[in-house]
Amino acid sequence: MSSTTEHYEKLLTKYLDGQCNAAETAELYSWLQASGSHRALLKTMQQEFQNAFNTQQEIPVEISDRIETKLLQSITETKPKTKIHTLWYYAAASVAAAIILLLILKQPTPELANKPITVAASITPGTNKAVLTLSNGSTVFLDSAGNQVISQGATTVLQKNGQLQYDSKASSEATVYNTLTVPRGGQFNIILPDGSHVWLNAASSLRYPTSFNGKDRRVDITGQGYFEVAPNAKQPFIVQVNNMEIQVLGTAFDVMAYSDEKSVNTTLIQGAVKVNDKRLLPGQQALMDPATGDITIRNADVEQVIAWKTGFFEFDNARLSDILRQLSRWYDIDINYKQTTNERLLGGRISRSLPLSDILHMLEANGPVFELVGRKLTVK
Repeated sequence: MSSTTEHYEKLLTKYLDGQCNAAETAELYSWLQASGSHRALLKTMQQEFQNAFNTQQEIPVEISDRIETKLLQSITETKPKTKIHTLWYYAAASVAAAIILLLILKQPTPELANKPITVAASITPGTNKAVLTLSNGSTVFLDSAGNQVISQGATTVLQKNGQLQYDSKASSEATVYNTLTVPRGGQFNIILPDGSHVWLNAASSLRYPTSFNGKDRRVDITGQGYFEVAPNAKQPFIVQVNNMEIQVLGTAFDVMAYSDEKSVNTTLIQGAVKVNDKRLLPGQQALMDPATGDITIRNADVEQVIAWKTGFFEFDNARLSDILRQLSRWYDIDINYKQTTNERLLGGRISRSLPLSDILHMLEANGPVFELVGRKLTVK
């Protein structure tokens, strides 16, 4: 972190503690308007406080938590093999400090007012949405607002908001399969017939039986999913990913198997799994080369791996091309970018609830220039 950044980090902390004088307050406000990335942060702060004060005389805990996680989010260049967290967390020290900040943010800001709104401002984050393909081939569209009951023989499927839940009764009928497909710009979660819980990231799919009647519980996944498997020692849970099998008894783990990524990653959060014939310990990650089938085991940053599930992008020594692939899936955009061999390494933690324009401003502060036409993003 640069000395300049450290200075403003300390200044912001001092401000939120109500200890800034008028000159320091003016300095901080000028810095927040100094660049595109700072302006994006300022806008986010202003929206959070404005929403709070439009409806509340006091800031409740849940609002202050949102302010804390969104107050300053940035992407900065990192050094190879160096772990740098560039999201600064600050909570408003008191309601009085928050009121002071709100009053400052509400002052007229010609630079912001005259800045044209880019096309990117209209591209919003992903939402809860998916398509359920039933055993007879018919499809049901799902979103965060839908509530419905779907019957398939002895199986009842309940959709409630952004979740799908199965209630299967013992049946001698032949095993049938459903597929839950999440498009780009979406996410969804499902409770399987055995009680196992699966969260699917954008551009992912899960194929599974409507009841687990065999010697094991077997599902197939593409894309990325986070699993919390219901324990059942007599009926192992198996996740099939291309030519790789993940064998589970009861555990929590993440699988990332996008076709445009260089490896299929299985990260164990708790419990135990075997990836083909290799056993993982909590905090370890198996990387399989799709071309050769070779598997490498390494220690993982678990928080970074499952950041998507908790509502964040998190990068550590990531190339711009790596970041753009994630943005492409979550914001449903196409990327036109010629990757170079000397790409900068970037780090940061950013809320997935931000509009695309805010994230592009942060990235542009580190060098790249973007042009967005429709849903096609070109890196110049």
